[in-house]
Amino acid sequence: MEASTTFWDDLVEDLEDPEFLREYVVESMRIATIDNIVNALDEAREAAGLTKASLARAISADPATMRRLFSGGAPNPTLGTLAEVAAALGLRVTLEPLPDLERSKVTQPLLEGRSANTVDLAKYLDGIRRPSRLTSAPA
Repeated sequence: MEASTTFWDDLVEDLEDPEFLREYVVESMRIATIDNIVNALDEAREAAGLTKASLARAISADPATMRRLFSGGAPNPTLGTLAEVAAALGLRVTLEPLPDLERSKVTQPLLEGRSANTVDLAKYLDGIRRPSRLTSAPA
């Protein structure tokens, strides 16, 4: 528990630095966004009864590409790849506005380089950075 407390104390202190805060918020949002999109695509793939290999064939990609995308590791797909996979599943990737609460927690610190409550910001970002579903099960 001591190490955990030290981590949080250090993170909260680091978030006082505007440059660190911006980088941490951006990276947290990137991780959460990619995780959400990949999870939704994988659920759609499973609902359609498609294997990763058949989905790869549908977009003329190497099967290893789909295995990496849905592996639960550290995927960093291009927007083009996500759009191709989505299209093969009858979907499209779209943007949506952040809810007001999330906007105040994320957008304002990015624009201002500071947060009124770095403890709450750290906890919020930790919550959205945690992968929710991806597994490393083979297809």
